[in-house]
Amino acid sequence: MAASVVDRVWAALDTVRDPELDESVTALRFVSEVRVDENGEARVRLRLPTYFCAPNFAYLMVADAHDAVGSADGVTAVTVELEDHFAAQEINAGVAAAAGFVGSFPAQAAAELGELRVRFLRKAYIAALERVIRALGAAAALPDAPDQLRLGDVPDGPDRESLRRRRAGIGLGWQAGDPLLVDEFGQAIAPQEVTKYLRFARTVRVSIEGNAHFCRGLLATRYGDREGATL
Repeated sequence: MAASVVDRVWAALDTVRDPELDESVTALRFVSEVRVDENGEARVRLRLPTYFCAPNFAYLMVADAHDAVGSADGVTAVTVELEDHFAAQEINAGVAAAAGFVGSFPAQAAAELGELRVRFLRKAYIAALERVIRALGAAAALPDAPDQLRLGDVPDGPDRESLRRRRAGIGLGWQAGDPLLVDEFGQAIAPQEVTKYLRFARTVRVSIEGNAHFCRGLLATRYGDREGATL
């Protein structure tokens, strides 16, 4: 059965990630409503764990959702609205007008959010690399010279695909023959630095996962068991 436009909107939203938590807005239950009328006009509502969630992160999610949904097949127009947030009016208006972050907050913002986005993409890559190396170690598949590992040495599965996607997102090689142990800037990790780097990577991963768990708790406290997500 062919996917409906609503299904395609949900699939598009699956690709939108909280930049700090590195999880999709759908998995985090940040989507409170999706509607598509008979003309293909889509309406999406987003909610966040607290009223004072950082406006730069909120803006990125609303803007990314707008772009993702707008590119879904069958969607003719899109409105994405952030609800229950102190800067919702500015963010919603700015995204609708394609004004950018500076245009949405002309008195407060000094620059667009490209650098911030890249910073968190790099953190997501570090965490993904640590997951892969930890899994290889647990499976006794980590060689004596881990600096010789290639991406193709990682078994197929969600962790490998996650790592490949994050490498592609920050401009690192993601083919099977590319070196596995490179840092977030694409520099090879020297053999004597591997243990130190992976210790650092573990702190990054634990921080991201801990923040995600905390935000889920805040969202549940704020909204209870209400799922939202009207179709």
